[in-house]
Amino acid sequence: MTPEARRDLLAASLDEVRRRIGRACAAADRDPGSVALVAVTKTYPASDVVLLAGLGVTDVGENKDQEAAAKSAAVRAEGVALRWHFVGQLQRNKAKSVVTYADVVESVDSMRLAGALSTAAARLRERPLDVLVQVSIDGDPARGGAIAGAADADRDLWRVAAAVNEAEGLRLGGVMAVAPRGWEPERAFAELAVLTARLCSEYPDATVVSAGMSGDLEQAVRHGATHVRIGTSLLGMRNTLR
Repeated sequence: MTPEARRDLLAASLDEVRRRIGRACAAADRDPGSVALVAVTKTYPASDVVLLAGLGVTDVGENKDQEAAAKSAAVRAEGVALRWHFVGQLQRNKAKSVVTYADVVESVDSMRLAGALSTAAARLRERPLDVLVQVSIDGDPARGGAIAGAADADRDLWRVAAAVNEAEGLRLGGVMAVAPRGWEPERAFAELAVLTARLCSEYPDATVVSAGMSGDLEQAVRHGATHVRIGTSLLGMRNTLR
């Protein structure tokens, strides 16, 4: 596929995603400007990121450090400035790398990870790193996410939020969540809204709610998402590019 053809394809997909966000906001009686798009570009080349930036995308998400570090460097080398979100599960030993390119880490789900990011950010960054606490909606300890009332204190949602809020080099931005498998998105994001309301009552500046992906952005917007993370609906299925 030529760069021109790829750009046209991305432009059409981006227009449709923006229309979906607009319709979802209208149905929820919300301002479309209150919902930001994060283009999840994992497995896609840096050239796609550059094309998306040219189409007006300002925020991109990645979920693997090795890929994200190289891709963000390649995009910067093209003179393109974007806001990079790390959205995947993060090992503490990757903190030193992630803080050098990410503007936001959306997947902090333990006090120990918050501590590792704090140490790295304080040493390697000039500005605080924005952090979202990843919320486990179903409370399954086998999956990622901090849990309200967790038996393991390190992964208790309220303790993690407090740790981020108090940490040097970090700024608590809000929460991130994924609708659990087997749950209706409507139910999942309604549960998230309850937890988010409590968090905001304790931390009024933590207003970001990153929720909703290609298959469920409408339900997420209905329940207060401020950011939606869109991959497939924007960039297509990976095998269609071969």
